[in-house]
Amino acid sequence: MLKRLRVTLALIVFLFLGERPVLSQDAKTIQAAKKEGGKAMVYGTGESEITEAVIKAFRKKTGLDVDYWRASATKVLDRVVSEYRAGKPIFDVVLISDSPMRIMFKEGILAKYESPVFKDFPKEAIDPDLGPRYRNFVIGVMFNKSIIKPADAPKSLEDLLKPQYKGKLVMPDPTQHTTTTQWLASLWKIVGKEKADKYIQDLAATKPVLVESLLPAAMRVTTGETPIAITYIKYAYIYGKEGAPVDYVRLGKMMGDGHWISLSNKAPHASSGKAFIDYFLGDESMKIMAERGEFVNRKGVYPPLPDADKIQFVEMVDLSEKEFAEKKKDYHKIFLQ
Repeated sequence: MLKRLRVTLALIVFLFLGERPVLSQDAKTIQAAKKEGGKAMVYGTGESEITEAVIKAFRKKTGLDVDYWRASATKVLDRVVSEYRAGKPIFDVVLISDSPMRIMFKEGILAKYESPVFKDFPKEAIDPDLGPRYRNFVIGVMFNKSIIKPADAPKSLEDLLKPQYKGKLVMPDPTQHTTTTQWLASLWKIVGKEKADKYIQDLAATKPVLVESLLPAAMRVTTGETPIAITYIKYAYIYGKEGAPVDYVRLGKMMGDGHWISLSNKAPHASSGKAFIDYFLGDESMKIMAERGEFVNRKGVYPPLPDADKIQFVEMVDLSEKEFAEKKKDYHKIFLQ
C-alpha cells in the first residue's frame, strides 16, 4: 500500500513539475521530421542572438536541429526567389518582414501551413495567407533622461516640432533607410491625412541629425550625443538594462512593421519545417523573445518594458518598389535640399 502511494505521489510530482508533455500532433510531426533527417533549413532576418536562443531551446525540446542563415531582407528575398525559380530550393522556412513575405507568397513560393498554435494569437494579428504576425517592430521616440528630464520630454509626435527640441533629434535618413521611408509614408495613419504632409515638412525643418539606420539613432541617445531619437522603442529596454539613462515617450499609438514565419511550398524537409514553426510560434519561444525586449503577438506575452501592454500598434502601409523610389525622391527634396 505504501509503495503504491509513493508511486502515485511521484507521478503527481512529475506531472506538475516535469517537462510539459508534447502534444500528440506535435509528436507525429517530430517523428516524421526525424525520418526525413531531423533538420530544418531556415533563412531569415531575425537577430542571431534571439533566433539562436530559440533554436537552442527547440533542439532541447524536440531533438531536432536547425541550420540558420541570416542576412538582410533584400538578400534573403533574392536567395529565396533565385533558388525557387531554379527549381532547387534549399530552405524549408523563412523568417522575414511583411513586404518581402508578401512578394514570396505572390510568387507561389510559400505554402499555407496552418499550425495548431495559430489559435493563441489575436485574430487581428492573423493574416489569411501568411498566418500570425509573430512580432512587431515598434517605432517611437526614445530620449536620454539625464539630459532631458522626463517632465520636459516630448509627449507626442507633434511635440518634436517645438523650438526647444530643434537640433536635438536624430533619425534614420529616409532617403536611404527603407523602414524610415515607410514610416514617414504611413504617418497619416497616426496624425491624419490632412496633417501628414505638413508634419513631414515641419519635421525636416527642425534639422534632425540623419544616420544610417534605427540602431545608430538609438546609440546616439545612449551616449547623449543627440538626446532624442526616432527608433525602435525596444532599445529603451535593451540599453536601459545595461545602465543607459534612457526612456521612451508613451505615444499610445505607435507604428511599425511585422515579422512572419512561413513554410516553403517545396520544402526539402517539410515536417522539420512544420515542427520548427509550431515551436517558434509556441509559448516557450515567444517568451524567450519577449524576455529580450521583443514585442511578440502571442496573447498575454509582453516584453519587460514599462507600459508595453498599453501600446496600440499600427501597422505601416505596404509600398511597392516604385512607391519606395518615389517617396525617397520626395524625402530627398524635403530633408536634404
